[in-house]
Amino acid sequence: MKKAILQSLLFSLSFVACTLHNKKNNDYDASQSFLPMQIGNYWKVDAQNYTEIQDTLRIDGKLYFKFYSLIGGDAVSTTYLRIDKDNQLLESWPSAAGKEYLRAQFNGKVNDTFFTLNDKTVNDHKVTIIAKSDKKMTFSYDTVYHPNLKGHPNTISYLKGQGLEDNWNTIKINGVIIK
Repeated sequence: MKKAILQSLLFSLSFVACTLHNKKNNDYDASQSFLPMQIGNYWKVDAQNYTEIQDTLRIDGKLYFKFYSLIGGDAVSTTYLRIDKDNQLLESWPSAAGKEYLRAQFNGKVNDTFFTLNDKTVNDHKVTIIAKSDKKMTFSYDTVYHPNLKGHPNTISYLKGQGLEDNWNTIKINGVIIK
């Protein structure tokens, strides 16, 4: 009898947890994000050049999405990204718990600046928001503490509802092919 009651209670709790989890995910509007994150999203040029979200992982108790990229058919990159409550795009690594790299501030305004690591090392970038509209944000990254690369910024743009702007031939967001 006790076992049946316990099983019934566990089933009820798991049902409620799944319902709440699905409600939370269904309330998510990918069209409002500059980098929609859901397992299965992908950005493809072709079979040899693409990025896809394969999984999630907790680092320091925070949920990150695993972005897997194949470049040129033989080079592989794995990146762990999340967007926090302040709409900041953060990167971390399982081997570097406690360290986060700030890639973007989607709530920022044009001419706002921030540092990716804020530690004044050669890998720390000064980032300036150089353009922002309802549909697109562009960031300029300058390695201001690197003796040879300082003063040679590169830009990265994100499109609302699509993610990183690039020469993608196919984009799939939340189960829908949008391009």
